[in-house]
Amino acid sequence: MSEERCCLHRTKERTEKEYKDLANRLSRIEGQVRGIRKMLDEDAYCPDIMVQVAAVKSALDGFNSVLLEEHIRTCVIEDLRQGDESTVTELIGTIRKISK
Repeated sequence: MSEERCCLHRTKERTEKEYKDLANRLSRIEGQVRGIRKMLDEDAYCPDIMVQVAAVKSALDGFNSVLLEEHIRTCVIEDLRQGDESTVTELIGTIRKISK
């Protein structure tokens, strides 16, 4: 990988629908996290908090799943069509990181 490529700031233009879906998911997750904080402030029972934490983790996994699917359907496919297979290597590395 060239020094030039690794230093580039990469961005992704999203459709309005994709952006709204992801933003709505994050807003719900933020609300869930605030709810957990409120439970903590109100001395909620530990298992009740843990159940809510598990729900947030599940919601974040869902967010990541949607993001991964869109990345494959757009960025990866486009790069492969242009003959750039480095995106596949990057994708494999990303999957390894998020699968831990």
